Amino acid sequence: MNCSSYSVDELIRTCVETGDADAWEEFVRRFHRVIAGTVIRTARRFGEIPQALIDDLIQEAYLKICASRCRVLREFKPESPEAIFGLLKTIAFSVTMDYFRSKRGRRESLEAPLGDLDPPSMPAPDKKILLRQIDGYLAAATDPETRQWDRRIFWFHYRDGMTAREIAAIPGIGLTQKGVESRIQRLTVRVCSWLVQERQKKGRGGGGTGRKFLMNFVLVR
Repeated sequence: MNCSSYSVDELIRTCVETGDADAWEEFVRRFHRVIAGTVIRTARRFGEIPQALIDDLIQEAYLKICASRCRVLREFKPESPEAIFGLLKTIAFSVTMDYFRSKRGRRESLEAPLGDLDPPSMPAPDKKILLRQIDGYLAAATDPETRQWDRRIFWFHYRDGMTAREIAAIPGIGLTQKGVESRIQRLTVRVCSWLVQERQKKGRGGGGTGRKFLMNFVLVR
């Protein structure tokens, strides 16, 4: 089967529905560079990394793509032919970051950005509750037209540690680096203001204290 002339949609559909070896070979030919490149750039944040480990992480990214009968590909709804690159970058980035977070026994998610709202001493169960509450707020309170990308941008930045420049480079985002920075700033202020209000409702402080950790939340970025 000659798959070189297939569109992205045709290629993904053939890979998912038939598992054809030629289709997967074409998939690797087209997309290996973006998967491997994302793994390498992400891993280099943690210093010099052995090539064997890089190879393992790339393989793990492919396993993630193929997991549950290629669920991520089956559920993928591209807005443009380039959108697949954003999906694959996200998978490769997440696989690599998850490895180093697990290895070092620490999270690089909200500990620094949240400041007083999420101190290092916060118990893990409470932290999980906090993250669910924030995500629930983002799902309910943001503009329906931009909600999906608002949530992704917020978590790309605060959970996955991506910079505004890296986020802007994801196909489908549709924002410049400055646009991403502005979106992150706006979402940060809204989320933190909401958390301040929630604390005040529960009698956990407000007023000057609330304003203080609101500023910490915004500035410690």
